[in-house]
Amino acid sequence: MMLTGPSVAAKSGTTRQLVILCHGYGSDGNDLISLAPYWQQIMPDAAFVAPNAPQRCDGNPMGYQWFPITRLDPSEIARGVSSAAPILDRFIDEQLSFHSLDASHLALVGFSQGTMMALHVGLRRSAAPACIVGYSGALAMPERLTDEIRSMPPVLMIHGDADDMLPVSRMHEAVQALGEAGLSVRWHVSPGLGHGIDQTGLDLGGRFIADAFAGRLPGSAAVG
Repeated sequence: MMLTGPSVAAKSGTTRQLVILCHGYGSDGNDLISLAPYWQQIMPDAAFVAPNAPQRCDGNPMGYQWFPITRLDPSEIARGVSSAAPILDRFIDEQLSFHSLDASHLALVGFSQGTMMALHVGLRRSAAPACIVGYSGALAMPERLTDEIRSMPPVLMIHGDADDMLPVSRMHEAVQALGEAGLSVRWHVSPGLGHGIDQTGLDLGGRFIADAFAGRLPGSAAVG
């Protein structure tokens, strides 16, 4: 299956970096591609692409899902993430090849279910992306991460403390598991924010990615 979705070309006209944005359950690529105009101001050489997830959403036929989900059941999430992972992994390879870039010039960004996908796939690729940014998300299968991790990019997790879709405790659990696996992890909680991205989160995410591309964060590394 080939993923498609909206994209924004590098503002400078020359693509030296790539940001792949993975949307949440029931949404589509148009949701997160809206971040591109903000981040282009500090990353003029970055191209942005926001693929639509591979399945029409069970709960919203107008949107898409990376995998079906009826509740925050760990086994259901594990099955879903594992099933969708090869599709996103292949899309990343295709986009890097298309832009003639290597993984050190790639940032993965996710929101909610897309954060689960970005973390799962990004940490299991043999070549580490420059960074991973996860908004309002969680880490699938934390108990398996130490055994399955193949790369160690810097990670930023951002969450609202009023999120009633995925409680902020899921972010704290993810941060703990990522740290225990040896990753460099930063995190931010936005007071009063529900399941969304506020201006502070937008600014923090953009600066984190720009710093990663510029080599100003702890270096990415492969495992083993």
